[in-house]
Amino acid sequence: MPAPDPIQTVFAMLSPENRANPYPYYRAARELGPLVPTPLGAHLVTGHDDCMTVLSDPRWGHGYSAGISPIRPGVAADDIPGSFIRMDPPDHTRLRGLVSKAFTPREVVRLRPLVERTAEHLVDRALGSAEFDLVSDLAAVVPITVICELLGAPIEDYQRFDAWARALARGLDPDALLSADELRDRATAAAAFGEYFRGLVAERRARPGPDLISQLAAIDDAGDRITETELLDICVLLLFGGYETTVHMTGNMVLALNRHPDQLDLLRERPDLIPAAVDELLRFDPPVQFTNRVALRERRLAGRVFARGEAVVILIAGANRDPRVFPDPDRLDVTRFAGPGSAPRHLAFGLGAHFCLGAQLARMELEIVLATLLRHAPGLTVLDPAPSYRETLTIRGLRSLRVRLEAAGTRPDASPADQTEQAGRSVG
Repeated sequence: MPAPDPIQTVFAMLSPENRANPYPYYRAARELGPLVPTPLGAHLVTGHDDCMTVLSDPRWGHGYSAGISPIRPGVAADDIPGSFIRMDPPDHTRLRGLVSKAFTPREVVRLRPLVERTAEHLVDRALGSAEFDLVSDLAAVVPITVICELLGAPIEDYQRFDAWARALARGLDPDALLSADELRDRATAAAAFGEYFRGLVAERRARPGPDLISQLAAIDDAGDRITETELLDICVLLLFGGYETTVHMTGNMVLALNRHPDQLDLLRERPDLIPAAVDELLRFDPPVQFTNRVALRERRLAGRVFARGEAVVILIAGANRDPRVFPDPDRLDVTRFAGPGSAPRHLAFGLGAHFCLGAQLARMELEIVLATLLRHAPGLTVLDPAPSYRETLTIRGLRSLRVRLEAAGTRPDASPADQTEQAGRSVG
């Protein structure tokens, strides 16, 4: 168990050795108190209510435009890829309004058939294999297909997007925790992303289509208030944010259900619980573990006064397991969010001005992937007893997850060859 000393507890949370299960250390941090000092100078906010307070209060922000970045002092917002998510009002409000048209309920409904076709194709194809990597062969393909459709980017460029997104995901961690190579990789990926989308924006200006890039480029051409730098940042953010987090949540979701077979069996019996299950899985093991804020003016939190420029790190994943809010928080319960008002709000999508724009789209993708797996392959076995996780601390996700799928009607005692043949017949 982690030592009771605050600094040692934080170091244990940051240790690569504990990435497979950081939750005991989050609990230990929460038991130390509502605010825990960190080696980075910021205080860790551990409880659900205090995390909600910071996230919903516009007087806590990111501070880049004011030159008071909490984690990267002296770094301007324009130097960070996809940086509008790190802006504060009024600039953030303006750009968020322009991007929100891509995530209306009508647009989510329009994209649903694409997600269903993609998920069914990938799962059906996997049924003919002895095993497949759920992360690279399913979890990654569904969201990148959707984001490419939204942006009008060629799906053939997926491999490049994946490599750049990985470098940027690692770059979300505090600079003090990154090596010189990782800092260089982040800068290289940001430059490559920017150059790629600069070319794509030029193409859409010359030959507009129904995609979001064409719409935003038209606003720019009309002399509205969006600059080319802002347009490129929006493109990078949408591709990175709409891809990286959903990939990892899909892997976390399947692994958690495999480790809780009673909950998986319940979903097989009651697929109507899938939407509630997705919310519970987001609470239980969210892809975004931390976020940070800086006091834009003097603020009081949990009995402490924070001067302008002082920073906090919001422990989202720990807040989602606060026993004062979620009874028996370390238990996965797919009925927890079933029915209106059945459970308090989890923080996996954030809160306030920076609440995730793509939350409904992400929920839809996760629900369809889970429903497709249960419908087409009710027999799902994870073959990795201890799968490895990515290096990132801010984003939690698996490197890979080898699984075996068995189609409905496959005999439990059949040989592997018989099972493969039977699965092939079931999709033929």
